[in-house]
Amino acid sequence: MSADPVAKWEEFLSSRYEKEILELADSYPDKRSLYVSFPDLTRYDPDFADQLLEEPEQLLEAAQSALLEIDLPMDVILDKAHVRIVELPEHYKTRELRADHIGKLISIDGLVRTATEVRPKIVSAAFECQRCGYTFYREQTGTKFEDQNLKCQNQACDRGGPFKLILTKSKFVDAQKIRVQESPEELRGGEQPQTLDVELEDDLAGRIFPGDRVIINGILKSYQRSTPQAGKSTYFDLFHKGNSIELKEQEFEEVDISPEDEKIIKDMARDPEIYENIRKSIAPSIYGYEDVKEALALQLVSGFSKRLPDGARIRGDIHILLVGDPGIAKSQLLRYMIKISPRGIYTSGKSSTSAGLTATAVKDELGDGRWTIEAGALVLADKGIAAVDEMDKMDNEDKSALHEAMEQQTISVAKAGVMATLKSRCSLLAAANPKLGRFDKYEPIAPQINLTPALMSRFDLIFVLTDDPDANRDSQIARHILKSNYAGELSTQVEWNPKILQKDIDAAMTVIMPEIEPEQLRKYVAYARKKIFPTLTEEAREYFANYYVSLRTQGHDSNKPVPVTARMLEALIRLGEANARLRLCSTVTIEDAQRVTKIMEACLRKVGVDPDTGLLDVDIIATGVSKTTRDKTKLMLDIIRDVSKEQQGSAPLEIVLDKAEEQGIERSRAEEIITRLKRDGSIMEPKHKMLRLV
Repeated sequence: MSADPVAKWEEFLSSRYEKEILELADSYPDKRSLYVSFPDLTRYDPDFADQLLEEPEQLLEAAQSALLEIDLPMDVILDKAHVRIVELPEHYKTRELRADHIGKLISIDGLVRTATEVRPKIVSAAFECQRCGYTFYREQTGTKFEDQNLKCQNQACDRGGPFKLILTKSKFVDAQKIRVQESPEELRGGEQPQTLDVELEDDLAGRIFPGDRVIINGILKSYQRSTPQAGKSTYFDLFHKGNSIELKEQEFEEVDISPEDEKIIKDMARDPEIYENIRKSIAPSIYGYEDVKEALALQLVSGFSKRLPDGARIRGDIHILLVGDPGIAKSQLLRYMIKISPRGIYTSGKSSTSAGLTATAVKDELGDGRWTIEAGALVLADKGIAAVDEMDKMDNEDKSALHEAMEQQTISVAKAGVMATLKSRCSLLAAANPKLGRFDKYEPIAPQINLTPALMSRFDLIFVLTDDPDANRDSQIARHILKSNYAGELSTQVEWNPKILQKDIDAAMTVIMPEIEPEQLRKYVAYARKKIFPTLTEEAREYFANYYVSLRTQGHDSNKPVPVTARMLEALIRLGEANARLRLCSTVTIEDAQRVTKIMEACLRKVGVDPDTGLLDVDIIATGVSKTTRDKTKLMLDIIRDVSKEQQGSAPLEIVLDKAEEQGIERSRAEEIITRLKRDGSIMEPKHKMLRLV
């Protein structure tokens, strides 16, 4: 220990942090923390910095005392201020913590899993002697309240009680417990993420929430396990006494953008090739899919949510569904988007329950054992992107949990007496396979997607990706994959193979290098989301209105299907805003409107076209059955009913098919409808080739 650590701290803080101390004094007591960078302390005195890591409790107390010693120009005493250390040199995972680390100043990083409510914690208890009335204080430093073996501090009394706790004279501090889990992406296959409980006090409490990725600097402590049956155990549990918090990955809105960054971003936006550059920066190792990548770029910036005077809210986030044959890199696209987006959460359908996606009620082990809400993936991804892979493999009740989260962007929970509404303002990016594993090109596409119509209608864009053999395209994909693998081989072998030169690696990497670096792209998107809130120009409004009405016109005849709903118009507006944001423009122009209607129509033509008429039909997405199919089904039921009356019993199949042909329904189509009606339980076949209504 240094001869006088208080003097050492006073000298260091006065020389390096004079401006920050004055700012703290000016805003005290609203702000009560002075943040000291560990590298600054290392440059000032390496031995003193090492000592801080080894003996943090004594030196941090000395730092608090040093703050009181510093002369200030204003009449302020920083008696409740804290010195908080940030930017420690080494970060630990929970699984790396050992007995040697107890009592040391260390840094852990991970994902905040749960957080208790902020509650007052007693730090100095005032006791009044019931015999002589003298009041004395006992410091409360541990995890348990100390009120045993007390002795009156009054010399004349010096009795052992009884004592009464005086709450009005006791000293309290705000406190909160959080549970930090290891980041899922840093785990090796098969590893369970481990957790560590963290105690936060005073102005640190209430600042972070489930889903935040954080670095917590503090002192590692331990406490003894004990149970009423077995008594005290020889095993101890670890907990972290938090000294400072650094947000590792912020929301897009919180990403720091310097004036230099802003200049670069504005220069990028002036490039007429900006759309092309951003598209090339999304999953460059995956060949093709230009339209999908452009839609993913729109999803990154998204529209913006709007509050209406009547209290209604219109969401701004864009939801995208990718449905495609196996092996066409859907999952890789999802993974890449999660890497670019802060607060990105990836989950796979079969392994996700509705509680895991939305929220669940659990017994609060951190607090006092009450029921509390534990956030699921969609809540943890608030203001980010939630990627759900293999969505078609999810159970139907789990899929239905997504309805409210997608449209209202809230999750309502009423479980175990806890009623809460959590926010899930995230964009959903989902991937699914066709019902039979691969698309049948001779069948309509919509019925082959194994998702409920209610869920499908909530997606703004649905991309159908089919794996059709094409000699020219296949050879380009093959060359791209081989070049990507070659680049990966070189970068992997460079450590032990001296023949591989850096220029060879750079040349090979050009194939998979993004046009814009991921960090720069993230800053670009953050700037767009934070600063750009475009409005529709008169021309764009007119264009959207005319486009929507022209699509709806085919539905004016009562016999024709309804092509699109108003929900699609809202999706177009969101996409138009996102398109304007991508080039940092404050207005949505007619060019933006034309660009997004082209993307939207391409999606609709793939999924929402009636195979019988070639017309757009929203019912295919909304109900899974086109209007013409529904009309023909009704006609088939009428024919079966009429034939059954004529035959005074069951209707022979051949007569039903002949009558259907007379009514203009092809024989093969009639057989298909009859098969579906039997499967749905609307008709039955009591004897071979004899039909009867149920």
